[in-house]
Amino acid sequence: MWNQWVAQAKNATFLFHRDFIEYHKGRFEDYSLMLFSDEKLLAILPAHRAEKSVFSHQGLTYGGLVVNEKLRSTDFFTLFEKLLIFLHKEGINELYIKGFPHFYTTQFADEIKYLQFVLGAEIYRKDFCAVIHLAAPYDISASVIRDRKKALQNGYQIDFDGDISLFWEEVLIPNLQETFQCNPVHSVEEILYLKEKFPQHIQQVNVLSEKGEIIGGTTLFIDKKTVHSQYISMKKKLLTRGVLDHLHCSILEKIESDFSYFDFGISNEEEGKKINKGLLEWKEKFGARPAIQEFYKFHTYPDPQLNNLYV
Repeated sequence: MWNQWVAQAKNATFLFHRDFIEYHKGRFEDYSLMLFSDEKLLAILPAHRAEKSVFSHQGLTYGGLVVNEKLRSTDFFTLFEKLLIFLHKEGINELYIKGFPHFYTTQFADEIKYLQFVLGAEIYRKDFCAVIHLAAPYDISASVIRDRKKALQNGYQIDFDGDISLFWEEVLIPNLQETFQCNPVHSVEEILYLKEKFPQHIQQVNVLSEKGEIIGGTTLFIDKKTVHSQYISMKKKLLTRGVLDHLHCSILEKIESDFSYFDFGISNEEEGKKINKGLLEWKEKFGARPAIQEFYKFHTYPDPQLNNLYV
């Protein structure tokens, strides 16, 4: 029932599938909920619990109350209020929600933004996403086109069925270790597991030299109308420019007619308070523009708070 709901919801992607949520079940105490009315399912909440707080869900990029397009806004408000009252009775003090970006929804889904206002929830973080609207005119800068030509002149090839393990072990992990002294969020075993579970949604695209050696790549998460670069990396010791320019120009050419958005991901650090200027400027050279993801902290309560909402 859960996965069927995810498949037809207006604000859900394959990240909410139980197989995706449960791959890191050892890290979180799952607290996912299903909301019913007279045995009819109206919403789900991918979530986990940590002491007296519930999060939707720290192992996922976005979250919140997942509904279908038939649910009226007033019913959403009622459901959310009942959720906060239920959580209070369960000893939960706060509900943290990572806002669901509009470029992933199949229908408008801004109910949570209004509830943040009327209930006085705290916006404790904002992420600066760089997104290309593929269905609208967008310009790729002359410098990107020029650098891509250099990559083509060097014989670099794009492999749209790339080797994930090779990318992880020879490019991604070494780069993250050298630059940030950390590892990817997903281990190679985890990403291979997810690729096996969701072959239509996870695609590895690598850049190869003339000799077939990997020099860079990106891992794409694909769902409905949006393609997202989950990881982007290239060998740092490589002196030739244009590797990642060639990679992303090739991807955009391939997906442009079939998708509405290309999501480069965030360009900020320190919980959204700092911008990686060079990274953002590079993404915007492809025509990406800002889309803000908000993070909310709702306090639970024992009694209805929305009785005076309507006139």
